[in-house]
Amino acid sequence: MPMTMTEQILARAAHRKAVSPGENIWVDVDILMTHDVCGPGTIGVFKRHFGPTAKVWDPEKVVIIPDHYIFTSDAMAHRNVDILREFAREQQLKYFYDVGTERYKGVCHIALPEEGHTRPGEVLLGTDSHTCTAGAFGEFATGIGNTDAGFVLGTGKLWLKVPPTMRFVFHGHLPPYLMAKDLILAVIGDIGCDGATYRAMEFDGDAVYALNIEERMTLANMAIEAGGKNGVVAADKATLDYVQARTNKPFEVVANDTDAKFFFDKTYKVKDIVPVVAKPHSPDNKAAARELNDVKLDRAYVGSCTGGKITDMLAAASILKNHKVKIETFVMPASTEVHAEMKTRKIDGRTLEQIFLDAGCTVGPASCAACLGGPVDTMGRLNQAGMKCISSTNRNFPGRMGHKQAEVFLASPLTVAASAVTGHVTDPREFVA
Repeated sequence: MPMTMTEQILARAAHRKAVSPGENIWVDVDILMTHDVCGPGTIGVFKRHFGPTAKVWDPEKVVIIPDHYIFTSDAMAHRNVDILREFAREQQLKYFYDVGTERYKGVCHIALPEEGHTRPGEVLLGTDSHTCTAGAFGEFATGIGNTDAGFVLGTGKLWLKVPPTMRFVFHGHLPPYLMAKDLILAVIGDIGCDGATYRAMEFDGDAVYALNIEERMTLANMAIEAGGKNGVVAADKATLDYVQARTNKPFEVVANDTDAKFFFDKTYKVKDIVPVVAKPHSPDNKAAARELNDVKLDRAYVGSCTGGKITDMLAAASILKNHKVKIETFVMPASTEVHAEMKTRKIDGRTLEQIFLDAGCTVGPASCAACLGGPVDTMGRLNQAGMKCISSTNRNFPGRMGHKQAEVFLASPLTVAASAVTGHVTDPREFVA
C-alpha cells in the first residue's frame, strides 16, 4: 500500500507494514517533551496512575525544558519549575535544561533541535501545541495533553489516529522581501484556522527546499494554527547536515511513496505571494501588509519559536541596521544559543545585538516571554487595553500576548522590523529591494 511520509513514520512506530488515514494505532514514542506550564500536570497524572514511586519508561527519552513563565517574580511560576526540578532529580533525567544553570536553553521548540532531539523518521510528542515545529526534520511531531503525556511517561506508547495528508507545494525563487512566515500565513489565510483539522500538513517544492532549516521550522510550527495534527518537511541534505552535527543517534529517513495519495494538494508560485499580515484576532485573518498602511502601532515584537531564531534576527537586523525605531520594540531570542550568536554575528561591523540596541530596541533573555502573555511582569507583555502590537509570534487570539483588549498583528520579522521603523504596519519592500 503506497503511503505518505506521515503514514510511513507512524507505520514504523506501530510496527506495521502499512497504515491508512483514519486508523487508530498504538505507536512507540521516541521523545516526550514537557515544560514548566504543562509539566507539573503531566507529572501529577503519571504519579496518580502509575504510583508515587513509579519510574518513567525511559529516562533518556524524556526532555524537560522550562521556558514559558520563568523570568518573573510570580510565586506559582517558580513553584512549577521547582516541581520539574524535583521530578528530574528523582527520575535521574539526563535531559533537563534548568533555568538559572549553564544548561538553560530557552524556548523548547528551538532547544529540541539545537540539542539533537529532533531526528528524521521518529515520533516526537510534547505538551505544547507548537511541538509540530519538529516536523521540519522529517519526523512526526505533535502536541498532546497532560493526560496523554502522563500515560506516555509510564508506557512509552500512545493511541493515535492516522491523519490524512494535505500537501502544499511552493515553486520558484523566494524574493528577498518574503520569509517562511509569509508563506504559512498565506496558506492559513486560504484554508482557515480549521482547514487542516486533524490532518498532516506537508510542505514541498523547490522553494521549500531552498529554505534553511530554521525557515522550514516556521512552516511546520504554524500547522497547528490551521488545525493541523502535524506539519512535515521531507529530510534532505540540509536536514541531515543539521541533525548529524548535533547527535550521533541512529535514525531512518522516510519519504513519500511515488504513488502516495493526498487528501488535498495545492500549489503556490512564490512570486505571486506578497508580504502577509494576520490581523486581530485570528491567524487566518489575512491581509497584504501594504493594505494596512494606515494602522498605527504601539509596539513591535521580534521573538518566539516562530520568530526568534537566528535567521529571524538577521532579517530584522538587516532593516534596523540603518534606522531607529519609532515605537517600543522588543527583541527576544528564542534560545541562549541564538542570543550568543547575536553577540558575535555581525552586519557591517556591528553585532546583531548592538544593531538592535543602537536602533532603540530592548533585548531580553531567551524565553517564550510575552508570546503566551504570562504574568504581569513578563517582558514585552501587553498590559494595556487598546495596544496595537505587530509581532513575529504565531497567535493573535484575544489575550494571547496579555490584555484581552490589546490587538496583535502577526507578520514576518522583516515586516515587524519595517513597521517598527515607521510606527505603522509597513510592507518590507519599502526597505528591501
